[in-house]
Amino acid sequence: MVRSGKNIYVRAAEFDASGLNMGRKIRWSEQDNGRGSFSPNYSQYNVIYVPDNYGKVSFSKVELRHIFISMLAMIAIFALAFRGMGNSYFSNYWTQLLFLLGIAAGAVVLGFLLHELGHKFMAQRYGAWAEFRMYPMGLILGFVTAMIGFIFVAPGAVYIQGNITKKQNGLISLAGPITNIAIGSIFLIGWLLVGSGPVAYALFLLATMNLYLAVFNLIPIPPLDGEKILRWNVPVYVLTMATAIGLLAYAWFF
Repeated sequence: MVRSGKNIYVRAAEFDASGLNMGRKIRWSEQDNGRGSFSPNYSQYNVIYVPDNYGKVSFSKVELRHIFISMLAMIAIFALAFRGMGNSYFSNYWTQLLFLLGIAAGAVVLGFLLHELGHKFMAQRYGAWAEFRMYPMGLILGFVTAMIGFIFVAPGAVYIQGNITKKQNGLISLAGPITNIAIGSIFLIGWLLVGSGPVAYALFLLATMNLYLAVFNLIPIPPLDGEKILRWNVPVYVLTMATAIGLLAYAWFF
């Protein structure tokens, strides 16, 4: 999921983190809570100062901390939801636990992390500021639902700020679900080739989880990716959603 400011001209205080504003340099002061504050420094000659890493892939210390905490929490959430699965393949408890932890880690890295990095890298490619911020309450919700027996979690989102067009915003939003569809398709093919056994079971779970994430994020409701993609290009949205639903349906029913 990606969240963006309307454009570069709005007041800096309306954003959660740093960015450029016309005629001045915006410096972000990192705070313990990760939200940050703005400290405008006006140029003597009214020149826009562009950071060295502007438009390039970069990570702040705060962002890396948020990603690390979110990943650990997500692995625990998936492992909790997976408890008891795979009993038919393993008689040893510890072997089964390691197997489920491996699937949980794979789901988080290949599903959640690469989805968010897809948004981030695409936004930075267009010269926008882009950083991930976790949602603590969304992670807590994930633990609660996992204990019930299903997963509904909102780990966080990539926040972006920059002078980007409607098309660029649509492509930035599209990058996440497309990443999940591509990964899900690879694991789906692997599952079909392997056929049966614990490896096939792991491939099936990783495939369906990535495809489920794609379908969920493509729902055209703010702040999900689908709303921004649909607003940008209806045919692209329909094709992407149909592909994700078709692959997920094939995995479940055929």
